[in-house]
Amino acid sequence: MALNKNKPKVFLTGGNGMVGKNILSHPLSSKWDFFAPGRKELDLTNFDLLVEYINNLKPDFIIHTAGHIGGINASVNNPVDFFLKNLDIGRNVIVAAHQAKVKRLINLGSSCMYPKNAPNPLSEEKILKGELEDTNEGYALAKISIQRLCEYIHTEDNKFQYKTIIPCNLYGCFDKFDTYRAHLIPAIINKLHHIIEEEKTECEIWGDGSARREFMYAGDFSDAILYALDNFNSMPLLLNIGTGVDQQ
Repeated sequence: MALNKNKPKVFLTGGNGMVGKNILSHPLSSKWDFFAPGRKELDLTNFDLLVEYINNLKPDFIIHTAGHIGGINASVNNPVDFFLKNLDIGRNVIVAAHQAKVKRLINLGSSCMYPKNAPNPLSEEKILKGELEDTNEGYALAKISIQRLCEYIHTEDNKFQYKTIIPCNLYGCFDKFDTYRAHLIPAIINKLHHIIEEEKTECEIWGDGSARREFMYAGDFSDAILYALDNFNSMPLLLNIGTGVDQQ
């Protein structure tokens, strides 16, 4: 996007993902001057290019939403990818921001950072207080590591306000519906679509029906992100965002 000197500059990673697209299409996004280069413009795995980009842009804020994501099937079968790619991307963004002396950053976490047996309602201090869910442990460990890195940077110098927002399970516009990468709601929609197309009478849904999840529309989550930009100084270093209601 073109530079507007009258608006705060925001460097947004993952602008082509579900969260990123919902932020950019939000009616209030016009208050900010967003820069969201795609992968071909800026490879987040290239640390030197990332440092150069941030130094040249000199953003007022960074919002880190980029990541290597997928459903349970992808996570179980590719734990190395889910761990290393998310760790590398997150580390590069946070350290590059720190080197460029960007003081305000919002890092996107994940509800899988919590122990699998954590009591509900989930509270931020429960992270690292128990065993993680086996099916997405690699992804969770990467997300926890990046959150802790943000916290360590702030501890060493509190002028660096690197804060992590943890959303509940998101769904909505710009979601992925393919069989391999889809999360729960789009995966079920995809399965039902194929059942109807193939005129079958049964649809297999994983699990025993006892699991409960908290779902939030991605457009509503983008409300929270833009609110956080407006109220950044009063926001804690680690914050859950959700509806407060879970469903079976």
